[in-house]
Parts: sequence; C-alpha cells; structure tokens
Amino acid sequence: MGKPTGFLEYRRETSPRRPVEERINDWRHVWRDLAEPDVRTQAARCMDCGVPFCHHGCPLNNVIPHWNELVYRGRWRDAARILHATNNFPEFTGSVCPAPCETSCVLGINEPPVSIKAVEQTIVEHAFTNGWLIPEWPSQRTGKRVAVIGSGPSGLAAAQQLNRLGHHVTVYEKNDRIGGLLRYGIPDFKLEKRIIDRRTDLLRSEGIVFTTNAHVGVQISVHGLLKSYHAMLLCGGAESPRDIDVPGRELSGIHFAVDFLSQQNRRVAGLPLASEREILATGKRVVILGGGDTGADCLGTAHRQKAVSVLQMEILPRPPAERAASTPWPMWPLQLRTESSHEEGGVREWSVSTTRFEGGPDGSVKKLHAVHVGPPPDFAQVEGSAFSIDVDLVLIAVGFSGPRKSGLLDELGVALDARGHVSTDENYMTSQPGVFAAGDMRRGQSLVVWAIAEGRMAALGVDRYLKAAAMISQVQSPMRTH
Repeated sequence: MGKPTGFLEYRRETSPRRPVEERINDWRHVWRDLAEPDVRTQAARCMDCGVPFCHHGCPLNNVIPHWNELVYRGRWRDAARILHATNNFPEFTGSVCPAPCETSCVLGINEPPVSIKAVEQTIVEHAFTNGWLIPEWPSQRTGKRVAVIGSGPSGLAAAQQLNRLGHHVTVYEKNDRIGGLLRYGIPDFKLEKRIIDRRTDLLRSEGIVFTTNAHVGVQISVHGLLKSYHAMLLCGGAESPRDIDVPGRELSGIHFAVDFLSQQNRRVAGLPLASEREILATGKRVVILGGGDTGADCLGTAHRQKAVSVLQMEILPRPPAERAASTPWPMWPLQLRTESSHEEGGVREWSVSTTRFEGGPDGSVKKLHAVHVGPPPDFAQVEGSAFSIDVDLVLIAVGFSGPRKSGLLDELGVALDARGHVSTDENYMTSQPGVFAAGDMRRGQSLVVWAIAEGRMAALGVDRYLKAAAMISQVQSPMRTH
C-alpha cells in the first residue's frame, strides 16, 4: 500500500477535458493528460483492500492495487510490466473503457473511487515514451499456423498471445487498415488512430502477419484457409446493426450510426469513402435514435460537422443521477452518464418512441413523429403525448443484432446460439473442430475490455487444441526401425 492515509487526504481527480469551444473544432482527443505528480497522488488513494473488488469489476482481472502502489512510488517501468501482464492494450482501454473497475472500487462505497483509468493511461504512455515496450519474440516456434479473422481488439489480443506461445499467426482484415471497430467505429476524438498504428507496428515487429483487404468468406475461401492453417479463430465482431420497424424507414436521410461514424473516420484519415452515398450532418437538423455510447459518438461527430441542431432520443426512462438502488455496489450501476459529447451541446430526450417518418417530394426524410412512453417492458404510449419535429438526418444507434451471417459463417456452417451469435464450448471452440470464436462475434455487442479478455482466453483454447493435436499425431505416427 503506497500511502495508508492517501484516500483520506486526497480528493479524486481525473484527466481534464479540453474546453468545448476548442475541441469541437478539431478531431483530436478531448482529454488533456493529468500531470505526473497528480497521477501519483491519485494512485496514493488506492486502499490496497483485503478483497480488491476492482479485480471483480475488470474483465481482464488487472492487478490494479499493485500497479497503483508502484506508480505512487515512481516505479513506472515496473508498473508497466504488471499492467501489460494482464492487458495487451491498456492504451485502448485507458481511452475508451467506461471503467467498470472504478464502479466496483471499495473506496467508491462512500467516496469518489480511485481514478484507475487515468493511472492506467499514464502508465502505458510512460512505457511508449521511454521505449520500454519492445518486441517480444517466442523462445521457439511450434510450427503451427493460426489464422485470425478480424483485427479488432479481440483478434489483436488473441494474435499477440498466440504468437508469444510460438505459433505462426496471420490476421486477416476485410478493411484497408487494421483495427476493426477501433479504427472505423470509434471517433478520433475518443481514440486517435495513431494509437492503433503505434501498437500494430509493435505487433508486426513481433512476427505477426497482417493481411488487409482480405474479406474471408467473400474474397477468400474459408475452406481454402482451413487447408492452410492448423486452427482458425473468428473475431469478426457483431457487425449487423439493429434496425427499427417504423413506417417511412425507407426514406433517404435515415442511416445506421456505424455508417455515419466510419465515414468520418475515413475523412479524418484522408481516405476515400467506402460508399458513394455521403452522410454528413453539416447544416442539418439531426436526430439520433439511441442513448448509448454509439449515440454519444454520433452526437460529438455531428457537433464537429456543424449540425444546426441535434436531438438524441432514448426509449428507456432517464436514469437516476446517482447509483440506483437496484444496482448496489459493486455491480455496474444504473445511473445517468454524461459523456464529453453531451457537454458540447444538443438535447437529450428520454422515454420517447418513434412512430413514423414523413418525407418530402424528393423522397428524403423531413419530419419525425414520436410519442412519449411508459417504462419497460411494455413501453405503453402516454395518451396525448404525440409530437412531431422537423429533421434532415436520422441516425439509428440502437445497438447491434449480432455477426453477419452471409459469407464467412454461412460457409463454415458453425452452430449459433439462441441470440444468433457463434456458439462455442468452454475452450472457445465452435461446432467445427479447429475453428474458434471470440469477442463480440461470440459474446455479443460488448466493451473493448471484454473483447481483449475474450481474445486472451480464446488464445489459450487454441493453444490447448494445437498441443493436444500434436500429441495425438506423435502417438499415431509409426515407430522408426533401426
């Protein structure tokens, strides 16, 4: 424990956000770095609990009290070593994770929790700045080849783990650049893409092979790959956006949030759009359907594109300002969250359901008709609460229904679970021997930190399978005669 009285002496501080009037005019990170002395002070607030529930909250089981103490004592390199022992990409989680570790922090029972996320982010930046992160090659190669399909956080984590176990790993990505959701789903103001490039450069130097513009199941035969590799790991994500069944949905000007966000990420990177149909909020009245993280990302993007107005609508009731009694500590709390995008403007409406869209003579959306509703699960319409608003652009951000079935999954014929996600056993292997799955494709739409954890666990399953297959092969091979 760094300082036994630290949690009594110091107040919580987090990484400050840049002024709104500054950040809405660029696509850089909304945060400023917390000064190193302040980070060490925040680490001193950690109580080194007898039962550290931050471990329970973190899907990666990060050894948080240990690296908090090391940071307090100024032992940054040791802290980086302990952090990377459980988390392949702390710079990703330090940027975009909602920090379930903090909501389960014991100090958080009656005080603001330890600023774990800020400490984590500072540790990894120290590691990169000081050159402590160097390629880690396996001591020997197994001769086994593994194909990882998808280069999002689960695919990248699995690839690194499998490579360090000695297997030859090739990652196939259908897009033109590596990163999956990190690259084309999360806005640059939350995750600058240089951060992805910095890490993938390191992965390449460790011997991992990346193949882009390689859409397995469309451009590349799945069964052809199976003949070339000893195992395959599916990390394609849950890419099918959930749609809404509302009259007028076919009008132009109504788009999925993921298409809107990915286009802007390509603009920032100076890349051509993947679609001929450009989606821009500039000079438009925008409505975002969905009050979650994706909706907030659309909100911040619309601000930077200089929308005339932005309304974010959510069918669920407004959460309480403080932790709801239904989600006591250390559970993930039901409570109102204000993201950086909400600070920048726009209006949030709760308990609202869209009833229909109305178009103009040109076939584009002009009005949205909606009604206020009661609580779930019935969402009964409130009598006399119907209203209409003028709109030029509607963005659907109501989640994802699962992985895309056409192509890869249809060709493989793997079993799906009741929700339409890839079904696996306890070792992450699908119904097809030697084919594994991890991340959102298996778990469903979730957090980046969960995707990394899934990739790490799936890598263990693949390694066990390859070792078992090698042992069987040795037993079955004929004995030499001398």
